[in-house]
Amino acid sequence: MRVIAVALLLVSTALAQSGGGPVVAPGDNLVVEGVPPVPASLAEEVRRYTEFRTASLASWHPARREMLIGTRFGDTPQIHLVKMPNGARTQLTFFPDRVSGAAFRPKTGDQFVFSKDVGGNEFFQLYRYDMATGDVTLLTDGKSRNTDPLWSHDGARIVYGSTRRNGKDVDLYTVNPSDPKSDRPLMQLEGGGWIALDWSPDDRQLLVLENISANEAYIWLADSATGEKKLVTPKGGAEKVDYSGAKFAKDGRGIYATTDKGSEFHRLAYIDLATGRHDYLTDHIKWDVDEFDLSPDGRTLAFVTNEDGIGRLHLMDTRTRKEKTGPNLPVGIISGLQWHQNGRDLGFNMTTARSTADAYSLDTRTGLVERWTQSETGGLNTDNFSEAQLVRWPSFDGKTISGFLYTPPAGKFTGPRPVIINIHGGPEGQSRPTFLGRSNYFLNELGAAIIYPNVRGSTGYGKTFLSLDNGMKREDSYKDIGSLLDWIKTQPNLDASRVMVTGGSYGGHMTYAVATLYNDRLRATLPVVGISNLVSFLERTEAYRRDLRRVEYGDERDPAMRAFMERTAPLNHAQNITRPIFIVAGGNDPRVPLNEAEQMARTVRKNGSPVWYLMAKDEGHGFAKKKNQDFQFYATVMFVREYLLK
Repeated sequence: MRVIAVALLLVSTALAQSGGGPVVAPGDNLVVEGVPPVPASLAEEVRRYTEFRTASLASWHPARREMLIGTRFGDTPQIHLVKMPNGARTQLTFFPDRVSGAAFRPKTGDQFVFSKDVGGNEFFQLYRYDMATGDVTLLTDGKSRNTDPLWSHDGARIVYGSTRRNGKDVDLYTVNPSDPKSDRPLMQLEGGGWIALDWSPDDRQLLVLENISANEAYIWLADSATGEKKLVTPKGGAEKVDYSGAKFAKDGRGIYATTDKGSEFHRLAYIDLATGRHDYLTDHIKWDVDEFDLSPDGRTLAFVTNEDGIGRLHLMDTRTRKEKTGPNLPVGIISGLQWHQNGRDLGFNMTTARSTADAYSLDTRTGLVERWTQSETGGLNTDNFSEAQLVRWPSFDGKTISGFLYTPPAGKFTGPRPVIINIHGGPEGQSRPTFLGRSNYFLNELGAAIIYPNVRGSTGYGKTFLSLDNGMKREDSYKDIGSLLDWIKTQPNLDASRVMVTGGSYGGHMTYAVATLYNDRLRATLPVVGISNLVSFLERTEAYRRDLRRVEYGDERDPAMRAFMERTAPLNHAQNITRPIFIVAGGNDPRVPLNEAEQMARTVRKNGSPVWYLMAKDEGHGFAKKKNQDFQFYATVMFVREYLLK
């Protein structure tokens, strides 16, 4: 099989010669500048690390013990049907672009609704898939951004958000997927952060979330026929309050939600709809409740807490409000909680440092945990992969910053190890102990250590910490990386003279900023879909996102804020970057427009230092297609070898 794989690879590579051997030809969809030819031998060497798969639960069948999952067999993730634990994954959708968000029709399961965009542009369209015929029918207008479809309990309608009216505001629409012509507007709203969360038990009302920022969101109750709405959670007070994940109680007289009202962390609460009273159910847990789901009979709440980045699954009796005995799961991340209509099986996704993301179920009566998907790992034995170490360091102002350190296999490499600092996006995100996928190659084969820091502004550490980088406090998060560089110098197993910084999205912005501030302490940087100037970013990011981002970054229309943004913009300090940089971008990126990468590449090239540039014309905010991911990985391995390891 290895010989066949090599032969296929060579057939698909260009026959142009680089140092006497064949090279991997970039597709016509890729713009490649400054990147040396990729030897076919390198592609074969790293091949197994490009063959990791993941899977995630999309929807339980309402009547049978079967599930829809998302996974990738070809170039992009598609929807598959799995009929039993560890059963065959039968592919149902076949598109060149990724498919996501599938949900079976309640009661019958004769169809499901799914979401798909084109080329990563995130202008999602909704479709109906007929289980009997395999027919796919477009439900939305084919042009606007359509998101978060939610079935009514009787299976007669979905409600979803759309920017159809003006491209900026997200309004709510309803449609019977069996009759696309029934599509109609339900609620005209202002702002880009509206999401329908749940239908009342009788389908007459909707819970609707108004997202204002990462620190602020409120819940509304809406009539599902007229769209008339009233506020459930007070707003406008001195304290900014965040709510998420609301669901009706079984009797419809109250709701469950998570909120940071009166707390640093998100607590699970019961809110009485008549009085507005909040009863907090998780005061005994001093961490965020990330998500929850209510059993169909309303008797059990399943919820996940985020405890220093580790996911913990809990079960609670809604009558006694006491926790039940839960399963003993490995240290990792748990997400996507979803009860089956049988009220017994709880589906979820789980990933650890040594296990890819896969779909699981818990029998809440017996405690049996079953794995529904066993995603491939390229033939590699992941039992030997590095596990995360939680590390902490003091920052410039005395605050403690934490992150996760992965080190190469013990005994395989000697001496202090070069370091890759990988900064998460968001900025309202968090690095957690997850499966690293392709990045395991840098640990196992190149001997580099990897640190995933959670700088101020990260989620998971309380709402005060979350807001510490807002507006004109932006530079403080950059300094957290400077303090990390100081900490690396104190670690005998890490080589402070060989450090590379990388990150995607906001992590790409951080990478640009760190490159300008700490150039002499770095070997190289690798920003992916990063922001190079917050002013130009806010002026060009898609309209539906703009106001939400202004709350976090500041309003570029305000003269004082604009001056601050220009003064601190990495683009305006690009003359400081004299170390090699590899810039990666997506041509259809609606979040961080291509201009952010192009203007930075043009400017840094004037310094005369190496600039590698890779842009995919058929991708958006990060590469989703395997062929593009592979080429990016090949080039990244060459960049690390050339500029970090030497």
